[in-house]
Amino acid sequence: MTPPLRIGNASGFYGDRFDAVREMLTGGPLDVLTGDYLAELTMLILGRSRLKDPGRGYATTFLRQLEEGLGLAHERGVKIVTNAGGLNPAGLADAVRELAEKAGLPVRVAHVEGDSLPVPDGFLTANAYLGGTGIAACLRAGADVVVTGRVTDAALVTGPAAAHFGWGPEDHDALAGAVVAGHVLECGTQATGGNYSFFRGHDIRRPGFPVAEIHADGSSLITKHDGTGGVVDLGTVTAQLLYETGGARYAGPDVTARLDTVRLSSDGPDRVRITGVRGEAPPPTLKAGLTRLGGWRNEVVFVLTGLDVEAKARLVRDQIADAFARAGRQPEEVGWELARTDRADAATEETASALLRLVVRDREPEAVGRALSGAAIELALGSYPGFHVTAPPGKGAPYGVFEARSVPAGEVTHVAVLPDGRREAQEPARRTRPLEDVGEPPLPEPLPAGPTRRAPLGAVAGARSGDKGGDANIGVWVRSEAAWRWLAHELTVERLAELLPETAGLTVVRHVLPNLRALNFTVHGLLGEGVAAQHRFDPQAKAVGEWLRSRRLGIPVALLPPLESADAPEVHA
Repeated sequence: MTPPLRIGNASGFYGDRFDAVREMLTGGPLDVLTGDYLAELTMLILGRSRLKDPGRGYATTFLRQLEEGLGLAHERGVKIVTNAGGLNPAGLADAVRELAEKAGLPVRVAHVEGDSLPVPDGFLTANAYLGGTGIAACLRAGADVVVTGRVTDAALVTGPAAAHFGWGPEDHDALAGAVVAGHVLECGTQATGGNYSFFRGHDIRRPGFPVAEIHADGSSLITKHDGTGGVVDLGTVTAQLLYETGGARYAGPDVTARLDTVRLSSDGPDRVRITGVRGEAPPPTLKAGLTRLGGWRNEVVFVLTGLDVEAKARLVRDQIADAFARAGRQPEEVGWELARTDRADAATEETASALLRLVVRDREPEAVGRALSGAAIELALGSYPGFHVTAPPGKGAPYGVFEARSVPAGEVTHVAVLPDGRREAQEPARRTRPLEDVGEPPLPEPLPAGPTRRAPLGAVAGARSGDKGGDANIGVWVRSEAAWRWLAHELTVERLAELLPETAGLTVVRHVLPNLRALNFTVHGLLGEGVAAQHRFDPQAKAVGEWLRSRRLGIPVALLPPLESADAPEVHA
């Protein structure tokens, strides 16, 4: 029997914990170490970096991590697979070879390319999301380090697993199991207690990075190195499975994984087993991400202290509008948001203050530069009492836009550049299946009627939210069958709009995942043109789930923990 493949992760984004590579290589046994450095925003950052220096366009942090990590990996026989190549995987591969040569290490380096697409006019980058076949080809050819550009996050796991177990393109169930494991690993410590709703029950001051033990049938066991911080349990794995996903079909270039077939079980402390994952043929198209500069942006935050906060806010808004009118031009987008962070009869000035945020956008830098700074600062001695701002507005800064498109898989050239320089083209999947929604599964029997108490949703439910372009997803799950019987009927799209008024008027789709006792909501358009555009206060929707958990509604008393206070809230029969 082929032994399981032990794959660890040391990076969930460009800027993640620098010493994680060393920690993962020295903390316990591994066969493969992966690093995910790319996000939608990162491609824009790398695109601007490449404009300044055509030889760059990759994640330079990874190279600095390898100054120590490459020798450790060679000594321990650990393969390294990363998408840190960004827009220039060949350039990063050359840099890794140079580093290995200087260190006297006989390391074989390969890379994957072909994700780069023709860039349309007005755009900065255009890249298709490749699968794991190129990575697998590099590893089969004896590569010790494989560098890629834009591949799917899960490809960093499916590629090594396919190479290790000899999976072919028709092994859909096994590939789908590896996709699910890869999705759990891709965000690093989010699988080990980071960004976790129930964090108070664990020590997550420095969570360890996750490890997946992949088996030949595609099943896996999620864990972490012994002695590291954080926790791996059913909740942390469920939360990450829901992160930035949507319906039951999770499509990729190699396979479509059926998230509604995922089964989780505890296998002891810090060990969660994933079984039962079914796979289907992938869709005939690949996702492509395009980035462009959208214009110029600036903001100023006015501090409103003490009494008459609403009247002060109206005054400064009227004054800014008048200043724009006198200047003869208003920025194309002007947005105001009053955050009532103030408290009555506050003991400190800061807690007596509210924040009024003004954000402007325009295609021309002048419209958000001097026009705004002059309008704001000239009010200093002639506006509301106590006038001041958190920081003077500057000249403004460019903002970016991410667009997702579909391209026929056959039009994308996916190439593995092997350690000896040979180029091996990867064929797209021969059998495909157009992506379509799965019908909603039967809901559980509702709980019998009984007394309820107004309490935060988070008293019984966890949540995790995130972004996909201009859309947000909110995954909500519960930890008992009784709570699931309540949640599945209570948290409808209409109820969500009541609890989160920002979602009202937007297209919201609810996906039901009974095996996970979870609901996953896709909120279309909540984030405007995406994270780089900084459309809203929380541009990546990272905290929307926690906002939802803080909202109060009538929850069955039988589901709630005992009251800790003698002041019992109202109970409704």
